[in-house]
Amino acid sequence: MLKHRKSLTFRRRGERGAEAGTLTAPLESVATSLNVIAYSQGQLIEKSDVTLEDIVELRGKYKVLWVNVVGYRDLHTIENIGRYFDLHGLALEDVLNGHQRPKCEEFEKNIFLISRMVELGGHIDTKQVSMFLGEDYVLTFQEFPVDCLDPVRKRIRESRGATRRNGADYLCYAILDTILDDYFPVLEEISDRLASIENHVISHPRQKHVRQLHDMKRDLLVLRRSVWPHREMINSIIREEHSLFSDSTRLYLRDGYDHTVQLMDIVEIYREVASGLSDVYISSMSAKMNDIMKVLTVIATVFMPLSFIVGLYGMNFDTKSPWNMPELSWRFGYLWSLGLMAASVAGMSWYFYRKKWIDLAWLTRRK
Repeated sequence: MLKHRKSLTFRRRGERGAEAGTLTAPLESVATSLNVIAYSQGQLIEKSDVTLEDIVELRGKYKVLWVNVVGYRDLHTIENIGRYFDLHGLALEDVLNGHQRPKCEEFEKNIFLISRMVELGGHIDTKQVSMFLGEDYVLTFQEFPVDCLDPVRKRIRESRGATRRNGADYLCYAILDTILDDYFPVLEEISDRLASIENHVISHPRQKHVRQLHDMKRDLLVLRRSVWPHREMINSIIREEHSLFSDSTRLYLRDGYDHTVQLMDIVEIYREVASGLSDVYISSMSAKMNDIMKVLTVIATVFMPLSFIVGLYGMNFDTKSPWNMPELSWRFGYLWSLGLMAASVAGMSWYFYRKKWIDLAWLTRRK
């Protein structure tokens, strides 16, 4: 059972005409919880369901503090976090409005980034992940608890890669890179679905393939809406001198930029393939309809002289006159009429074959 598709039209949350920076909790959001991972190269601590007091105690003891806020129901907790980390009110408002496009904004003490995480559940959708980067911390905000960031957490726990050796800016890059990498398996699945539809559309087109292609194009439009702004966001980080991103991290971000370009190329190619398959479907259905009309036309044309002969001998004129259909009283009149009809069918079939309007191979395929 496919998940019900959400509308592509975004609806803004909050009261109309409210003052900028007013925080409004989403009605469907889950309860707010705080999860913390704090680490240095040789130290690590991980806690779930912590309080702001626990965060205050941990900050400064480790090189990097990663606070993951899940759920927006408790506005008081979110406001307290904003005050402690000096988060701008407009940025927090964007956090709670989950329709934002990926972007990067620099404030006095931190950098605010928005990314979109892809999720596949029958139909493709994306959900917002908001991040704040400071000198020694990364804050991530998610409306729902399910995410794709477990590979980052695993690398931190196992001290694999360069995450534990670098600062908060590298952790921010690692989160962005993991979110972007999660798009590739989704595109691979779309590729398989397109290949399957292509085989069926060419050989046996059905009405259901139109619906499948329509859903595919909507999925690709959702991906395009998400991937394109990611490219702009990462490009702005690379080109602009954001003080919290080191030169070494910018080198890694170039690789992330290459990933977004590659994703955009794949999305555009698949969109063209899906549009092309729609044209193939229309052509296949037209060819199928032409075949059907060809068969019906041949049958109708063959039966025209037969109908004429039957109608001619069904006029029932007086048989006493030699000029009034003497075949009606002839001993072989019935056989004569059947032979005449058979000769008409054979003659017209031979004529159609010589004109190449029908061929035996075509008749065999139709069977």
